[in-house]
Amino acid sequence: MQLKKTKPIRIAIDATAGSGSTTLALRLALHYKLRFLDTGKVYRWCALQIIQNKPKNKINFLKKEIKKLNLKKLQNKKLIDDRVAQVTSQMSKDLRMRKLVFAFQKRIAYNIPKGYRGSILNGRDVTYNIVPDATFKFYVTASIYARSKRRQKELMKLGKRVSFKEIMQSLKKRDKSDKNRPRRQGRLEKTKESLLINTTNLTIKSSFLTVKKIIDSKLNK
Repeated sequence: MQLKKTKPIRIAIDATAGSGSTTLALRLALHYKLRFLDTGKVYRWCALQIIQNKPKNKINFLKKEIKKLNLKKLQNKKLIDDRVAQVTSQMSKDLRMRKLVFAFQKRIAYNIPKGYRGSILNGRDVTYNIVPDATFKFYVTASIYARSKRRQKELMKLGKRVSFKEIMQSLKKRDKSDKNRPRRQGRLEKTKESLLINTTNLTIKSSFLTVKKIIDSKLNK
């Protein structure tokens, strides 16, 4: 696709868990040649390093380790482990750790390597905190029923059997936690500039085409 503008494209996506935002972001990254980052995985990666290395001073240890972090390391399958999720939940509230992760996230968003047209970040506080001047801002969500069904399907593929009721309760708890935490701890909220994308009745393809139409309408002006 030939773009008229040479200015880097920056897309910021905040989303509720299980809304399909990560899959959507990956498709957009591939189509527009954007550097992609799932911001939550950076916290999970940090938690995994703590679990594996058991450092006495966690923050000093992470200061050194995060300098070695690259996007390939965030593909580690161990990041989806329940133990990692538990430690991530505890550690992500530490403002010292958030400061370290924030610096890495900003670096990915604004330091664009050759071959990329920009960046796309997906998470919880991307639109107002990490990339406040993003070219495009989206808030992606879906009904709790649709998100629970999708999460159940994902878990089944991983060989994990969890009841639909348990998954729905877990997502409701996650929603409450994400939306009620302080802003400095990355509260999930829809900003005024963010366009709402409800994927409840949308397939992966239709979600992509919906957002693509919005982006193209501005890029091709």
